[in-house]
Amino acid sequence: VACGGGPAGGPGAAATEAPAAESPVTEDSDEVQLAPELSVYNWADYIDEQVLADYEERYGVRIIYDTFASNEDLLTKLQAGASGYDVIFPSDYMVVQMIELGLLAEIDVDSMPNFANINEAFKNPPYDPGNAHCTPYQWGMTGISYRRGNPAFADSPPDSWAYLFDPAVMEKYAAEGINVLNDQRELMAAALFYLGYSPNSTDRAELEAARDLILQAKPSWKTFNSEDYYSTLMESDEIVLSHAWSGDAAQAFWNTYDEAEGTGNWLFSVPKEGAVRFADNACIPANSKRQETARHFINYLMEPEVAAAITNFTFYPSPNEAAKEFIDPEILNNPGIYPPPEVAAKLEWLVDVGDAIFIYDEMWTAIKGQ
Repeated sequence: VACGGGPAGGPGAAATEAPAAESPVTEDSDEVQLAPELSVYNWADYIDEQVLADYEERYGVRIIYDTFASNEDLLTKLQAGASGYDVIFPSDYMVVQMIELGLLAEIDVDSMPNFANINEAFKNPPYDPGNAHCTPYQWGMTGISYRRGNPAFADSPPDSWAYLFDPAVMEKYAAEGINVLNDQRELMAAALFYLGYSPNSTDRAELEAARDLILQAKPSWKTFNSEDYYSTLMESDEIVLSHAWSGDAAQAFWNTYDEAEGTGNWLFSVPKEGAVRFADNACIPANSKRQETARHFINYLMEPEVAAAITNFTFYPSPNEAAKEFIDPEILNNPGIYPPPEVAAKLEWLVDVGDAIFIYDEMWTAIKGQ
């Protein structure tokens, strides 16, 4: 899931630019031999650009920043041989695949003093034992965001994936616009939850049932967008309901907040059938030539004030326990961002599905092709 525009050269610039060698840059670098520049590849709108500017000013390292739209896009880019990226931000299940493919460098969190700020719940995760390859960056939930005040949701909030998959339910508001995430695992997981299956199913019959459910619902949807949907579709009222990541829904809420009414236009719901919990992670590609500088930058991201600034910008919860005192109270106390126990109990991680990923690819090709 997630976040920032693509400054410094545009899409793909980092993949073709020859990496500069690491060398001493500033006196205030904790004796690390820093490279003159660092290439960061992140989700769209997923960092406060001031965080990048502060690092550049403080350490004299120019940040080359580029963005991707999905974990699969990130993986495809790296598997195609893209070089030059130094810090990337894959989600939990994708970390597993990248480790197995030898695409990630080991990071040695013992050399990162700010790792001590991370909440114990995010240390030693099942997808990266011992945090050998990544540190947690942001986490969140996937659910349904809907337009406050729409008559279709007056009696009750969309508390079921039926609001995304049942044509009889959707006919009440489909003409006003529905968006789904253009994300293979997320959309398949939503369908699997609705059908009563595991979001990590590897059973062909279950995956085909999820494909058929999606194809049945697809004519009712207006857009497949996981990159800028909250700003271009939700905030502009181009749609009335969206499959959404919690932080994006929160941004749409606050960006449409009305002081007089004391609320925003967009609300968020976790479906009763269950939903995805995700964690995005800061990792270093194995082919990075600036790994020391990359580790230095990742350690910087775990400074309490820096981690808080990121959450205050993205509206995604931070795994950084020490950051909480610097996070805006409206965010920290928002159950749509930091879920209460009864909501958290409905959430499941997406995990690596092994060779079944080829079945997912087959289903996705059919979904996007029809």
